[in-house]
Amino acid sequence: MLDFLLYYIYLLLLIVAVGPNVTSAIWIQRATANREALPFTLQGIKVINDRNVIPATGLILITWIAMVITSGQSLLIPWILLVAVFWLVIFLLGLFIYTPRLRKQITLAENPGADSDEYKTTAWQGTIVGIAIGVIVLLILLLMVFQPALWGLPE
Repeated sequence: MLDFLLYYIYLLLLIVAVGPNVTSAIWIQRATANREALPFTLQGIKVINDRNVIPATGLILITWIAMVITSGQSLLIPWILLVAVFWLVIFLLGLFIYTPRLRKQITLAENPGADSDEYKTTAWQGTIVGIAIGVIVLLILLLMVFQPALWGLPE
């Protein structure tokens, strides 16, 4: 029963963490077409990121470790360890790279505006971080589905 509960919590946390990231690109694109709405939209994305996405990502890592322990598997199985490392990387990218960059993007959207080179550079950096996080999430999905034997260690 505990395994099922942890898995359920894990899936809910995935929805909370990944869902907003998928839609934020659409919100930013729409707000870029309406420059007056851009700072407000970015601030909304930041609130969701700070209150939902970052905490959920940290809890995903904790839940993943708890699921592995309660299942009786070893955290040293290569694909399991790699999933944990990837969740930690996503958490750290979000906390220390994406969040400060988003804060800067909001400030630049307000002044000097979205047409400035500095805003465009900062926005592009955010896009790159978002793509990197998306690729890591896809790698996690592949690892969890196929559970490959990596670097020759026995499972």
